[in-house]
Amino acid sequence: MEPRHVLSAGHNQGGVSAEPPDLARLRARIRAHSPLGGAHPVRRGPQRRGDDDLNPGMIDPAAAFTDAAVLVALVARRDGPHVLLTRRTAHLNAHAGQCAFPGGRIEAWDASPESAALREAQEEVGLDPDGVEILGQLDTYLVRTGYRVTPIVALIERPQALRADGYEVDAVFEVPLAFLMRPDARRLDSRTDRGRERFFYVFDYGDYDIWGATAGMLVNLVEVLGREA
Repeated sequence: MEPRHVLSAGHNQGGVSAEPPDLARLRARIRAHSPLGGAHPVRRGPQRRGDDDLNPGMIDPAAAFTDAAVLVALVARRDGPHVLLTRRTAHLNAHAGQCAFPGGRIEAWDASPESAALREAQEEVGLDPDGVEILGQLDTYLVRTGYRVTPIVALIERPQALRADGYEVDAVFEVPLAFLMRPDARRLDSRTDRGRERFFYVFDYGDYDIWGATAGMLVNLVEVLGREA
């Protein structure tokens, strides 16, 4: 299975067997979980997840965290929604070379986590925020490196031609939601970190290993979309 490396309006890819929810059900399930968009959005305090879900004691939830936001963008395709992801460049100090959602630190001038996620996506991959429909958010995710991440879920019905900025991002790609929702799509892996075995989820897709916090947020997305609205 080859990933689509550039988000473009004209190219389509099929070949996955799982059946994701249609766009109406997708909207309903995200908004039922924690809505932000729509005519009458209702904000709900989301639950908390993190790297310590699989590693009890790894994170002190009372510690100081840097607030960040990522954009979990669902791209409408003929074969069903795809999830937009990036691969970070190898020279970065944090999470170098890892697959990630577009996103970053919430700055003082950002009006909301949604604004921060859209700003970062525009900077990193050239996404036009006017073509994005904000649906809601997933559970807050605590990363062992000290970030408290708000995953903002959005829908792109008219795919855009995107480009990696080259400094923070060296690849932009999509993964079919149907692939992610397959029971065998994710696996549990571990590595030794600071003398302790650390466990994490992994989604293997083509040449991309999606793991760690990004995989944890994808597991949250799959769980939400697998529920009845």
